[in-house]
Amino acid sequence: EEESPHVAVQSLNLPISQSPISNLQSPVSPRARHLAERKGVDAAALAGSGPGGRVIERDVLAAIATQPKLTPVAKAMMAEGGFAVPAQGSGPGGRVTSRDLVKERETGRGGAEERGSSEAAARVSLPASAQSPNLSISQSPISNLPSADVEVIAVKGVRKVIAERMLQSLQTTAQLTLNASADARALQALRKRLKESPEALGLRGITINDLVLFAVARTLPAFPSLNALFTGAEIHQYRSVHLGVAVDTAKGLMVPVVRDASSLTLRQLSTEAKRLAAACLEGKITPDELNGGTFTVTNLGAFGIESFTPVLNPPQVGILGVCNIQAKPTEVDGEYKLVPHIGLSLTINHQVVDGAPAARFLQALGQAISSIDLLLAG
Repeated sequence: EEESPHVAVQSLNLPISQSPISNLQSPVSPRARHLAERKGVDAAALAGSGPGGRVIERDVLAAIATQPKLTPVAKAMMAEGGFAVPAQGSGPGGRVTSRDLVKERETGRGGAEERGSSEAAARVSLPASAQSPNLSISQSPISNLPSADVEVIAVKGVRKVIAERMLQSLQTTAQLTLNASADARALQALRKRLKESPEALGLRGITINDLVLFAVARTLPAFPSLNALFTGAEIHQYRSVHLGVAVDTAKGLMVPVVRDASSLTLRQLSTEAKRLAAACLEGKITPDELNGGTFTVTNLGAFGIESFTPVLNPPQVGILGVCNIQAKPTEVDGEYKLVPHIGLSLTINHQVVDGAPAARFLQALGQAISSIDLLLAG
């Protein structure tokens, strides 16, 4: 009943007949309309191949076949309805991203038939409150919400940059997170000795995070696939480690870069990391100091976080999340004891880094942390 096998499929670019009926929208079958709404196809703009020029499911499928591929987030947005797929996407390989869908709708070039509407496509501007790809488009106007309890914050400046880069990261990379932990007894013991060291040595301010940064910087050179940047067409592996260190500021997340971290002493690395963090907090950081990293470390351990999924900082292919230290049952000399362990969460771009090399790096890093005193001696 839906399809008419005896009618040839017409060109999608064929103009609608100039007869009086041309001033009306082409009739669309229910199945075709439903499919078009889900896939973001403007069914009213298609030349139908059904009886009397009716747009049927086959016509919509033909139109879908010509559309560019969508990113996972864009697909989720399409499933919500109300979007149209643009002819060309801005993502890798021409993929359509969520930003492309929003832009298409805002400019009015796209749009889709609203459920329950007439055959004419309803071109509606997307409310700013509904532009997040993780939110369903509200069926009731936001103006119905009480305004007295709402603070409207414009997304601009650093927050806008963070929002764009985080979304771009998740849209354009295949992220995989591995979680492990390392024996933290040597780490805590060394930190205690440094804190009690003579002030003239300048070592009292070295923190657990500094020690982890040092271990990362010394371990990474043996794993060039992780100390790398991915351009989409090429993988650039670096001999020196330029370590990004995430800093929480009042304006938002910043990631200054410790240059040549793999060649610095513990005290030098600690001093530089603190200088960069202070510059971020004081608003004195320069653009050059925020660029050029080959690997990033972010630490949420102070908040009691046991594991998390740090988001990649493209084009970098790896980021380490440092978690809290907690006691875990561990076999020691034939019996189980509670031993402090520090949590480690490594996110990689699975497009260019396989799971096994990433696991080997995490294992080697854990060994370096558990023997941090030997690492310093080396």
